[in-house]
Amino acid sequence: MSESRTTTKPAEAGMFSAADIKRRMAEREAQKAAEELRHMKEQEEKQKAVMAEFHQPAARSPEQLTQALMQLVTRAAERGQTEVQVYRFPNSLCTDGGRRINNSLPNWEETLEGRSKLGYEFWRDHLRPLGFGFRAEVLEYPGGMPGDIGFFLMWK
Repeated sequence: MSESRTTTKPAEAGMFSAADIKRRMAEREAQKAAEELRHMKEQEEKQKAVMAEFHQPAARSPEQLTQALMQLVTRAAERGQTEVQVYRFPNSLCTDGGRRINNSLPNWEETLEGRSKLGYEFWRDHLRPLGFGFRAEVLEYPGGMPGDIGFFLMWK
């Protein structure tokens, strides 16, 4: 009489396979990626709100605007960032279409007009004394020419 023998052992309590570990790791990475995406979307919304403040006519006092910016900076710093975009505007708000900014020429801030000028002056008067840096950069080049300009607040 022959006995049937199995070549695999039944799973013991507390035992798991390498495939189980890989699946758990993948699930953990997916959760981590989803959380990072949620944080990025939240940051984008906060950033849009701050940029919208610069587009509105003096809706907030300098103190209120500074507080909103500090919240944005705090969130970015918690993610390890050392700068955050706080304003985006068309190059038409520069008398030279953004040429001086694009070429990093001195006195580029003198070309700013309207809300972009107010944004720069807000940094100069309220945020620079707190030790924050400032950078203006052309963000896109439609047709090879400077397009929208971004203002970035830095703390590195």
